[in-house]
Parts: sequence; C-alpha cells; structure tokens
Amino acid sequence: MKKLLVFTLAFAVCAIAAPVRVIFDTDMGNDIDDALALAMIHALETKGEARLLAVTITKDNRWAAAYVSLVDGFYGRGGIPIGVVRNGKTPQDSPMIQVPAERKKPDGSYVYPRRLQSGADAPEAVGLLREILQKEKDHSVTIVQVGFSTNLARLVESDRELVARKVRQLVVMAGAFPEGKPEYNVKTDIDAARHVFKDWPTPIIASGYEVGLSILYPAKSIEHDFSYVPDHPIAEAYRAYKQMPYDRPTWDPTAALYAIRPDAGYFSLSPKGEITVDEEGRTHFREDPGGRHRYLKVNDTQRGQVLKAMTELAPLH
Repeated sequence: MKKLLVFTLAFAVCAIAAPVRVIFDTDMGNDIDDALALAMIHALETKGEARLLAVTITKDNRWAAAYVSLVDGFYGRGGIPIGVVRNGKTPQDSPMIQVPAERKKPDGSYVYPRRLQSGADAPEAVGLLREILQKEKDHSVTIVQVGFSTNLARLVESDRELVARKVRQLVVMAGAFPEGKPEYNVKTDIDAARHVFKDWPTPIIASGYEVGLSILYPAKSIEHDFSYVPDHPIAEAYRAYKQMPYDRPTWDPTAALYAIRPDAGYFSLSPKGEITVDEEGRTHFREDPGGRHRYLKVNDTQRGQVLKAMTELAPLH
C-alpha cells in the first residue's frame, strides 16, 4: 500500500510538471505584442513549462514567417514548424517584422539567421495544424490564438472531430467583455470569429481587449532587460514598430501567460457561458452553466503579479 501511494504521488507530480503543449496562432506584424508573446512562450519552454509545437500565422505577408523563423532561431529552436495563411487578411508590410528580417552584417550575412526566407517557403497553416494535431495525444494540446480566427475557422471546418479529440482548450485574445466595441482581432475577420465561437468543440477562454489594455509592458524593460546581447530581435522589432520609448498594452501576452500557467492565480475567470459575435464584430457573453466559454478578469493585485511575471519571462533566453 505504501509503495502504491508513493507511485501515485510521483505520477501526480510528473503529470503536474508536464510542459503545456502549445500551438501559437498569430497575426505577427500587426502589433508588437505578438512578438512579446512569442518571446514569453520561448522563455516558458526554457523553464520547462511549455513545449511549442508549431506557430501558424494569419497575417498574409511574406515577412511574418521570416520574422517568426528568426525569433525561433534566436532562441535555439529554429526547427519549429511554421505555417502561413493563404488568401488571408492584412497583407500590408510592417517594419517590425521586415526590418529585423532584412538586416545584414557588413559581410552580407543576416544578423538573425533563419530557416525560412519568406512565407512562400512555409506550408499552408491548416494542413500543418492537422499534421501536428494528428501526432499528439488526445486532449493534450492548448492552442493560443492571438490574431484573427482565419486559420482556426478553416481548421474546424475541415476536421471538427480532430479538433475535438486532440485539443484540450483554446485560449484567444479576442473581443471585449462582458460587452464592448468591436475588437481588432474579431472585426478583421468577423465571419471566421463567428464560426470559431459557434462551432469550436472544446472550451474557449478569451482574454478581452480590456485585460491587456490595463497592463502596460514598460519600455524600460525593452531598453535594459533585452540588452544582454548586442542584437535582440524582440527589442529591434519594438524599435521598428514605433519610436522608443513607449509602454505597450499586453493583449497577446495575457493569453499566452494564462494558457501556460492557468492555475497561477494571475487572472480570475467569468462563469461559464456562451460568447457570440454580431455582424459588426462585437462580442456578447451570455451566462450558461453548460456553456464552453469563459473570459479572463483581472484585479489590481493580479495586474501587479502579471506584470512581474511578464517582465521576468519576456527577456529570458
């Protein structure tokens, strides 16, 4: 009996310590918080808390995949699969991804080496998502969506059963709660957002606009904490995105932090319910004990804890 108890406790500890298996779906290039969220996921993998299985991109621009590839390479994980949207949204160029990707040394080599030169070198996102999920154990994958719902709407339409079987939960940075103005990630692809909130078969946790807006990542951290190397792709993206110094809302990092540390007490959860999206892109929450949707809430004490965690994690290599 004693040996059985020891084995049971050891098994429980191992289960608790298992890294969260993450797919990161991002519109990298539209806002700097996507880059910060990716840096945090890499830091959490370094700490043994996460395993980044793949990154899929909903910004239809050639530099998005190149930038993700060079960030992955900077963190020593250049082989992480990257998939890109086809016929997607926001094709506009963005200095925050293009400048680091194009920057070269005097000898002509890239400052940030990368596996992918552009999005043309990457596979289509939905096919990659299906390939990755098929290899994973049932109910083992957390998907973090911090851009548009384009890729995930196409995924659930192509194979809803696969999603239901392999995904544990979906954490999205989307909407405003309990109700608010149309939020960027939702209104950029309203049809896809409506499809995901209606048909996605697993629990969905939403980090709304109001959460990230209330927690500003400090410019002083970018300027000082990332200076341990002469060239850092996150700090360089910050400088290219907007003239420094500036503090920036942490919309996407809140979703990433909750997804990997859901039990850390950084956030509170709404009751269970249903999130719907209207024709103008507004999100609406209706409480329902049988619902699969919840949204994050944060108080003043938690905001301090969240910011402390982020400023410790984001610069970590």
